[in-house]
Amino acid sequence: MSAPAPSPLAIVEVDPDNTPARQGEVLTDAALAFVAELHRRFTPRREELLARRAERRAEIARTSTLDFLPETARIRADDSWRVAGAPAALDDRRVEITGPTDRKMTINALNSGAKVWLADFEDASAPTWENVVTGQLNLIDAYERRIDFTDPRSGKSYALKPAEELATVVMRPRGWHLDERHLQFEGQAVPGALVDFGLYFFHNAQRLLDLGKGPYFYLPKTESHLEARLWNEIFVFAQDYVGIPQGTVRATVLIETITAAYEMEEILYELREHASGLNAGRWDYLFSIVKNFRDGGAKFVLPDRNAVTMTAPFMRAYTELLVRTCHKRGAHAIGGMAAFIPNRKDPAANEQALAKVKNDKDREAGDGFDGSWVAHPDLVPIARASFDAVLGDKPNQKDRLREDVDVKAADLIAIDSLDAKPTYQGLVDAVQVGTRYIEAWLRGLGAVAIFGLMEDAATAEISRSQIWQWVDAGVVFENGEKATADLVRTVAAKALADIRTEVGEDAFTAGKWQQAHDLLLQVSLDADYADFLTLPAYELLG
Repeated sequence: MSAPAPSPLAIVEVDPDNTPARQGEVLTDAALAFVAELHRRFTPRREELLARRAERRAEIARTSTLDFLPETARIRADDSWRVAGAPAALDDRRVEITGPTDRKMTINALNSGAKVWLADFEDASAPTWENVVTGQLNLIDAYERRIDFTDPRSGKSYALKPAEELATVVMRPRGWHLDERHLQFEGQAVPGALVDFGLYFFHNAQRLLDLGKGPYFYLPKTESHLEARLWNEIFVFAQDYVGIPQGTVRATVLIETITAAYEMEEILYELREHASGLNAGRWDYLFSIVKNFRDGGAKFVLPDRNAVTMTAPFMRAYTELLVRTCHKRGAHAIGGMAAFIPNRKDPAANEQALAKVKNDKDREAGDGFDGSWVAHPDLVPIARASFDAVLGDKPNQKDRLREDVDVKAADLIAIDSLDAKPTYQGLVDAVQVGTRYIEAWLRGLGAVAIFGLMEDAATAEISRSQIWQWVDAGVVFENGEKATADLVRTVAAKALADIRTEVGEDAFTAGKWQQAHDLLLQVSLDADYADFLTLPAYELLG
């Protein structure tokens, strides 16, 4: 391949005095030329698909229902097709750890004992330019084994274990809806997904092959099989561009939108040469239900988020359908997140929480999942034990076809099958968690410990969506108070005052607390529901 001409992409530095160190190692002319070509070829289709999302949402508002697609019935009925076989590095995925790509997390995640690390440029990473660039550098450095870290506070040093003990990286780029304002083509921001994917793939595809692995991806926020088709076209082009074999890329798709739940087989079909599996989440999935069915009346009103467990009937329908779909097509089924952060200072509470994690992972392994997520290295042994008990020496249980599962279209949106109702404390919690997460995000932190759980952007999305839904529906709480905009403002003002007292005046003033409070109220109370909290939040991000 001949040397590319200087890239037509413009690097727009919001603060030129704070250019990330070693930025030039990532933003080479050759890498930027690749990203520019991705943008030229694929951004127009991305724009069409975003418009299609809006059209589909309008149709759901009109009908208050969803169904499996009649136009793709032949794909679902054809029992002959399978996804590509898993490469050796992705055959055993019994425990996966998730987290952002800062230097300390990169080392700890790779060393964690998990089979896979979801290296996250999406919900667990606030997309500051510093995070975008240094995250790429940290992964390159890890593959080159030139990464270490010394904690400036504790003095503790971190270094990589031997190569054979490291987790396999599956990288998650940003969703299709987000732009990267720091890279522009003729004044238009390049989609963040293409920036994250493009830089990572260009620098690491061959490097990973040389290590016996490959460029593996988690695809977030997918809403249709047509969006999966676009990714597949990108993979085909990218592999040809850098000269690696077709089928080297592997993609696991997060089924974290309600519309995607009706197109699981089609999504695997579109990606079949590059498909690795599907993943079942919770907060983004519930957020998607609220977003899409917010005009549907009382039967779609969700109770407090913690009352909607994975054993709720409509959630169980979703997860069991996912396992059956994956195994029917030879793909991995990956379960949800254990977000608990172990607390050695409170042994009793710790023991109780770890028991809940174990029960959750036992359920997933028993249902046929091939692996599951944790947010903290201390949870890796617990999740591994649950899957070891079922898998033994087998890498997965894709031979469990779950032909007993028979999920109807209505089962996936049977929200009113839940007995639980919204509570006043649920409102207080949503305001508290939403405010605390947004404040940290505005400071550049995407994975945030809040009340003993590791939270990411999905937490803020479900929190503000529930506030919006409860106010819109005029929910009356158990204490007799009605969910109104004024009540939310009162609760938010008290939360802000309590935080000021908790953290102290200096820390409060130095933080982004007022901005976080104001943004939470904006996206929770505006009549025009924002599709994604991160869109207005990005405008405030340094």
